[in-house]
Amino acid sequence: MLDLIVRNTNLPDGRKGIDIAIHEGRIVEVSPAIKATAVSELEATGCLATPPFVDSHFHMDSTLSLGHPRLNQSGTLLEGIELWGELKPDLTVETIKKRALALCRWSIARGTLAIRSHVDICDDRLLAVEALLEVREQMRPYIDLQLVAFPQDGYLRYSGAQENLKRALDKGVDVVGGIPHFERTMAEGARSIKLLCEIAEKRGLQVDMHCDENDDPLSRHVETLAFETRRQGLEGHVTGSHLTSMHSMNDNYVSKLLPLMHEAGLQVVANPLINITLQGRHEGYPKRRGMTRVPELLKAGINVAFGHDCVMDPWYSLGSHDMLDVAHMGLHVAQMTGIGEIKQAFSAVTCNGAAVMGLDLYGLEPGCHADMVILQAESPADALRLRAERLFVIRRGRIIARTPRVTSQLFLGKDQTDVHFNCDLL
Repeated sequence: MLDLIVRNTNLPDGRKGIDIAIHEGRIVEVSPAIKATAVSELEATGCLATPPFVDSHFHMDSTLSLGHPRLNQSGTLLEGIELWGELKPDLTVETIKKRALALCRWSIARGTLAIRSHVDICDDRLLAVEALLEVREQMRPYIDLQLVAFPQDGYLRYSGAQENLKRALDKGVDVVGGIPHFERTMAEGARSIKLLCEIAEKRGLQVDMHCDENDDPLSRHVETLAFETRRQGLEGHVTGSHLTSMHSMNDNYVSKLLPLMHEAGLQVVANPLINITLQGRHEGYPKRRGMTRVPELLKAGINVAFGHDCVMDPWYSLGSHDMLDVAHMGLHVAQMTGIGEIKQAFSAVTCNGAAVMGLDLYGLEPGCHADMVILQAESPADALRLRAERLFVIRRGRIIARTPRVTSQLFLGKDQTDVHFNCDLL
């Protein structure tokens, strides 16, 4: 007997009336009208089943710290970094864990079951590393949490960063991070990329660097990142996050850059909510969009995912860790309103993010982990249009969150006892 069958669901590829059979935490069959019995059955007629949402770029150590010690008055990236530096001396393992665990609960309720979180290692106590390693273990039954050793104050610029990064990796942090545009010079930024890629190659780890997160068309560290990726044989294992300078680069240079990135198998994470909030703060009108060239990157065959980046912290005062909000904003900013492009935006917070993180057994095929979300929507386009309710969140075949279907009662007669309609918000 099977453990669970999800009946009559729609799939992101357009198939409808599909059953999904689950046994011992794995998907064992995906087809119409499965003739089998199960301990539990879930009727999902007309609703969309999707693999879990993936946030491939987040900062869990700073999340939910808004207002401590003060608010970001300029709304800039640099004031956010300054603010975080003011907060760091007051951090404790317990406060970081408490905020991170609260965020994880928000994530589960919204169907986000995989998160790549950058963790600042420019604190010689490595409190955030210690806290998030504990959170990773505590949340392992529910969330795939991947940690990036992130030298927020610069790998070469901060005197203790090199030793701290080594210590963080030795403790079990998963990915090598960097921030070359925050080094003191372009040359130092390029050197930091070289050194960090060499560390990743030696340890057999992935790389994910904050790269060119500014409006400067001459900030071209992504070119160096692509070069070092190939030099170290790291193709397919390196991610450039943000890359906002690409929105300011001239087209001739970009026409050279995109093939270099493709040759290196470089992956990209854009962060629509944060990129359009932080960028363009130093200019009048017209203001640049502040997000990297998502459609062009996709057309060049480069995998692009979307991240939430921040929730209620020194850089961003809003957010609920809803990846449908992220994709909704991303498709608007990138003008990805064609039907195929809307599907690409949905993929940017599902399978593309899973590829960035290198998640095993992700998807809705037989043999995959039985992790999925049932949405109050008929299709990916509907899910994005409505920011649909997560009716059921399933992890390894077990329902771990549910939300009632949203309906609205309309009273259109003379009084509430007269004619009324139940309106399903699809």
